[in-house]
Amino acid sequence: MSVITTHLRHATLLPLALGGLLLGHAPAMAQANATPASSCPAILQHSFNRLQDEAPQTLCQYAGKVLLVVNTASYCGFTGQYEGLEALHAKYQARGLVVLGFPSNDFGQQEPGSSKEIADFCFNTYGVKFPMFSKSVVRGPQASPLYTALAKATGQSPQWNFHKYLIDRNGKVVGGFASKVEPNSPGLVAAIEKAL
Repeated sequence: MSVITTHLRHATLLPLALGGLLLGHAPAMAQANATPASSCPAILQHSFNRLQDEAPQTLCQYAGKVLLVVNTASYCGFTGQYEGLEALHAKYQARGLVVLGFPSNDFGQQEPGSSKEIADFCFNTYGVKFPMFSKSVVRGPQASPLYTALAKATGQSPQWNFHKYLIDRNGKVVGGFASKVEPNSPGLVAAIEKAL
């Protein structure tokens, strides 16, 4: 009888002990899952206002996607790349590519307009439907934290409008592409397809 009682006591205490250990870890696990940062790579832990309506947006919503981050301008020799960027976005969107546009007035004052003016120009002139955000500083000491991190990861800051950064599904910055690299250039397309 005492052997059975001892086994029963141990059988009762073991689950309680394990349950206590699990419960001790449960709040931390639950808290980690509740925090967007838990599943969001560091490079995406930034927020920007959406271009069209200034609504705050977290880049964590794009976690798990392949991202092409581009600083744009409406009055630049490279502005025609909007068309190619939209074509890339449309072609590969179903496979997980998202082009993200960040208008910037850093180069030659080629993006002087308001958010509404920029949004209207992009949509009406080039049919841009990929996500665009309000104007950002993309180089120098005032650069946004996202662009500071992109420059650090690649060793290159944008030298002009339409510089492109490619980020893989895990949030790793896999490359930077100069302004003169067209959206349909074989090297950029190959890098995107490899990341997809």
